[in-house]
Amino acid sequence: MTGPVIAPGASGTSGTSGTSGASGTSGSSGAPGAPGTPGTPGAPGRTGATRTLGSVLLSALLAVLLAVGLPAVIVAAWWFLSAGSTSFFNPPLSVIVGMFGETWFAAPAEAGAGAGFGESRFVQDVVPSVLRLLAGYAVALVLGVVLGVAIGSSRALRAYAEPVLEFFRAIPPPVLVPVLMLFFGIGTTMKIVVIAFGCLWPILLNTVEGVRGLDPVLRDTARAYRLGRVATVRHLVLRGASPQIVTGARQALSIGIILMVISEMFTAKDGLGFAIVQFQRSFAIPEMWSGVILLGVIGVLLSLVFRAVTNVILRWYHGYRQTQHGGA
Repeated sequence: MTGPVIAPGASGTSGTSGTSGASGTSGSSGAPGAPGTPGTPGAPGRTGATRTLGSVLLSALLAVLLAVGLPAVIVAAWWFLSAGSTSFFNPPLSVIVGMFGETWFAAPAEAGAGAGFGESRFVQDVVPSVLRLLAGYAVALVLGVVLGVAIGSSRALRAYAEPVLEFFRAIPPPVLVPVLMLFFGIGTTMKIVVIAFGCLWPILLNTVEGVRGLDPVLRDTARAYRLGRVATVRHLVLRGASPQIVTGARQALSIGIILMVISEMFTAKDGLGFAIVQFQRSFAIPEMWSGVILLGVIGVLLSLVFRAVTNVILRWYHGYRQTQHGGA
């Protein structure tokens, strides 16, 4: 007689009771459930998620405290240390703050009784200064990136251009103000050229180094996929060099603010630097200090806007770094 035939792959089937069936079934209670169900070892618990959320909130709170804490300490120290000052050139901070709104946001007395906000120094001096700064910065950004990509991509062009770049980079932009006045006069064009000239070099040099530092494998990959020159520059060169371009642009922003003030101190008719110098010459010391404070506030606001924009531009880069650290 022949015995019972057992089909292949049906291990676990038996005629006797109490034995386990096919895989995935169980005859006994108390077996561990499927991974991912709450309460099982394979499921992520709420404790880990809550802990992660708490650590993120704590890190954000610490970042805010560090960003606000030091300026608050400096302002508080300045306020209390200068409270009893009788120096003409170092008035109490309370006096400077009290003059701030009247100096910059109210129409001056010589404008007449019916003058409004449009006649204030903020509109007449601060707004033109910021517009000139943005114009010069934009010119430097475009020229710096375009020339930097061209020079960084060509070894021969880099060899020819390097002595010229080093020559012009060694010239301080304020020294060129009298020379540029001969060509462009004392108007807006001269100030924009001074700002653009000073902002150009950190953007240009960082772009050149960023393009030079690209992985050669990426260039070979672009050739293998027959990417055109424009597509290669757009999707490979600019994207790969963007961290260093942003670094140069951040340095150029600080230089641009300095040159904005310096360019307005030479026979200017308006501008924040012009107003500060006029206050100093007329011995309006609280108003002069309020202009210095306003200049610092403008720098902080521009830095915050720059950081927000670069966070969007470099979102891929930050994600890539997090992936690297997570996989390490």
